[in-house]
Amino acid sequence: MQAILAVTIPFFALVLCGYLAARRHVLPESAIPGLNAFVLYFALPCMLFRFGMNTPVFDLLNPVVLVVYLCAALLIVSFTIAVSLNDRVQLKDAAFGALVAAFPNTGFMGVPLLVALLGPAAAGPVIATMLADLFVTSSLCIALAQAHGAAEHGARVAALRALRGALSNPLPWSIALGAAFSVAELKLSGPLDVIVRMFADAASPVALFTIGAVLWRAGQHAHTRTPVRDYLPVALIKLFVHPLLVFMLAATAHALGAPLSVFQLTVLTLAAALPSASNVSLLAERYGADNGRVARIIMSSTVLAFVSFTALAWVFAVRPG
Repeated sequence: MQAILAVTIPFFALVLCGYLAARRHVLPESAIPGLNAFVLYFALPCMLFRFGMNTPVFDLLNPVVLVVYLCAALLIVSFTIAVSLNDRVQLKDAAFGALVAAFPNTGFMGVPLLVALLGPAAAGPVIATMLADLFVTSSLCIALAQAHGAAEHGARVAALRALRGALSNPLPWSIALGAAFSVAELKLSGPLDVIVRMFADAASPVALFTIGAVLWRAGQHAHTRTPVRDYLPVALIKLFVHPLLVFMLAATAHALGAPLSVFQLTVLTLAAALPSASNVSLLAERYGADNGRVARIIMSSTVLAFVSFTALAWVFAVRPG
């Protein structure tokens, strides 16, 4: 446990530092979008490019990993919407709640954290889950949110808009470029390699710091006060039901002889146990959903994940190198 805490404490402490810096106005609110842009368009793409370049393509696009993870995501989305709908939470808000219940913070937190815990081999399965969430889970939930009060063609248009949004995200393209380098057995060299490596090295600390700042900003821009019963159960679904479901599906696939190793099963389960993706609060704000509820789900899952994620890593007997 001590070795696991030696990894998880610094990661969650950097999130806390970002939150406190924004709350105390050491980091001006106007600087938060710039930090987010630096991470999204420069640091994380370089980090993911390097992982993609050094990871076999089959590990990035393992069909068994994708099928198991997507089945779990679809079940979580359906279940969360079903238990969330009530007089206060309509379909749009339920859909965004389902998105944060099924979409872990794999980009800003998951890739560096799981690589630190399990080694570079964890990058492939984690990146595969990220691609699934960017293209399928998020597109589905945004389409459902936009379908609220719309005809069938409205849902179809919303799905296409969500897919276009995913395609405009630089992260999948950086992964694809890294995979292309991997297939062609190409490597960067000289000053270009140094520049990419410097950006990649900045990704983890700046991304974690930015998560905290974004969480504070989301709370400041919340338009409503949300009862605990409308957000805490979704956070618990994210931290407990989602990883349990992924584990059960992956264990079943492994028992049936599918090409899914115990190591990949561990990576998938721990990825699902991560807190909710912090940037979903920005999506909720953009699409006119109850961003206060979404922000509270993300905040709750992030705070509680320090204990739940660390405990799950201990249960899996993770031994950081």
